[in-house]
Amino acid sequence: MLAAPSAAALSSLIVEDWPVVRPEIDQEHAATLAHDHRVSAVPVVAEDGRPLGLIPGLALLDVLAQEHHEDVHRLAGILKMGAKDRHALDDPPMLRAGRRLPWLLVGLVLSTGVTVLMAGFERALQANIVIAFFIPALVYLADAVGTQTEAVVVRGLSLEMRPLPPLLLGELATGALIGLPLALIAFLGIWLAYDDASLAGGVAISLFAASSIASVLGLLLPWLLARIGLDPAFGSGPVATILQDLLTIAVYFAVMAMVIGL
Repeated sequence: MLAAPSAAALSSLIVEDWPVVRPEIDQEHAATLAHDHRVSAVPVVAEDGRPLGLIPGLALLDVLAQEHHEDVHRLAGILKMGAKDRHALDDPPMLRAGRRLPWLLVGLVLSTGVTVLMAGFERALQANIVIAFFIPALVYLADAVGTQTEAVVVRGLSLEMRPLPPLLLGELATGALIGLPLALIAFLGIWLAYDDASLAGGVAISLFAASSIASVLGLLLPWLLARIGLDPAFGSGPVATILQDLLTIAVYFAVMAMVIGL
């Protein structure tokens, strides 16, 4: 109003499509709405359009900061995040351990599946010890692809729930596009180092498949949790990691059994 010409009518200064929110809306959605519309404040109105108040810019910034801290905590597998968690490093060790331990215990239980799987291929590993050399690299790369997907998906689902099929197709394509160059590089490197095209091909195929699976799993688990009303960030961290490890090793042994006959 201060910058408008003195003769301008008040009606010409009104912004009719300014975003508004209802009192029951989640605070993160209000902050996202303000960001999307590039406004510094969001009015709160009743169902009949009656104004109830205003969410100022500083309050919106506080919401974004709080939600960011919460997502980071849950990505690490920490169950709860309160106002004092911004100073989590100052918390007593027992309190910190209590927030981290539950999901790690779930991961410990699931890790027995990896142990059983590895034990089932003990004789094959003894007869072909070279195939064991590539397990750490495969597991690491699959975990890295899955972690990237989880970070993007958790943030997106915390703002908007979207249909699963198009998301799955998109992540499957993304995982494949990531896995393809990794697989080609691995194939050439292993072939040159070991002069064994079958070994190089088995590792390359496994890496391509593991990257695609990890990308899909990084989407699927958080999406399912969001679907049932839980925070999608709980689908990340220790549980998703151990599931990716289990699937990666299973795919690797299955491919090697077909390629070199374990």
